[in-house]
Amino acid sequence: MRDQYDFSKSKPNPYAKKLKKQVTIRLDEDTIGYFKALAEDKGVPYQSLINLYLRDCAQSHKELTMKWQ
Repeated sequence: MRDQYDFSKSKPNPYAKKLKKQVTIRLDEDTIGYFKALAEDKGVPYQSLINLYLRDCAQSHKELTMKWQ
C-alpha cells in the first residue's frame, strides 16, 4: 500500500443516499417461509423481495386493514 493517496479529484458517492440501513425486525416463521418460497420461485434473495414489497406499499400509501381473529 502507498503511504499517501491523492483524493483531490475524488467525487462523492452518488448512491450514498440509496444505501440500505440494517434493522432488526421480528417476523412470523410462516411469513418468512412465504417470502423465501416466493423469492426462490422468482430467483431473487428473500430479503430483497421483502424490501421491494414494503417499498411498493410505502410508495402507493397502502393502508393496512386489520382484522383480529
